[in-house]
Amino acid sequence: MSETDEGKQQFLDLVRGVDPAVQVVIPTAPSNSMFLISLTKGANRKFITVPEDDIIDLAAEQDIRAKVTKIVQDAVASLG
Repeated sequence: MSETDEGKQQFLDLVRGVDPAVQVVIPTAPSNSMFLISLTKGANRKFITVPEDDIIDLAAEQDIRAKVTKIVQDAVASLG
């Protein structure tokens, strides 16, 4: 499994930890070193951008994990 794939799995686990009802779509490849990630809950959808480096370092770097967790929590809260 590549570093990016491991990071994507960590991201999915993080989102499930915040709200298991949220559906996540992560593109297979980044665009301009950013992932445009779709979060959907019911009829509501929110897009967030996460740098490729943050996805890769999600498991190893606690400060990056905290930053991404905050982004996800805010996005999920806006879904209602």
